[in-house]
Amino acid sequence: MATISNTIPDSDPASATSPSFEAALGELEGIVAAMEAGKMPLQDALDAYKRGVALLRQCQATLSAAEQQIRILDADGLRDFDPRQGGAGGAQGE
Repeated sequence: MATISNTIPDSDPASATSPSFEAALGELEGIVAAMEAGKMPLQDALDAYKRGVALLRQCQATLSAAEQQIRILDADGLRDFDPRQGGAGGAQGE
């Protein structure tokens, strides 16, 4: 039987340090693969689903925060990349 005991922490997720975006995404991919295999007992599947939802929300929040930071750093708003302008707003002539 497939188990996901290594992907679901025993402690309360709210009290644990959040994993990095990449770690959360990797764990979420593992949960999806295990669930798609269809050999998980019902309780394990429910626990995996709950963990997956928490990881998904964390990833979405991280992406949203990154997008907000980009908007703040680029006061003119997001725009298409134009290599003729010297890249990502750096000094001309580098």
